Amino acid sequence: MAVTEAKRVNKNKRRSRIRRKIYGTAERPRLSVYRSNIHIYAQLIDDLDGHTLVAADSREVGEAENRVEASRKVGSLLAERASSAGIETAVFDRGGNKYHGRVAALAEGARSVGLKL
Repeated sequence: MAVTEAKRVNKNKRRSRIRRKIYGTAERPRLSVYRSNIHIYAQLIDDLDGHTLVAADSREVGEAENRVEASRKVGSLLAERASSAGIETAVFDRGGNKYHGRVAALAEGARSVGLKL
């Protein structure tokens, strides 16, 4: 139990360290990523006004080979929605997760459609 508690505390420390440096505006919103065991959620947030501009998650993309492929599809779906909303660039907030696996696949999917991170 102590190991699980330490992992949670360390992730929260990473999250707060990242959020001290990163904030989103209407022109360049923050791409926030939340990763659960099964799904992945991403949204573009304007921190100055405090509201979400665009959102996508893995429940919307349908069938995928695996969770990494689903994350890639979520990134491309989010980038398509962002381009239709007139957003071209964003600041990437990995949410305390390591830039590896599903989080990296989401970022690659967003970049492949044309969103600049």
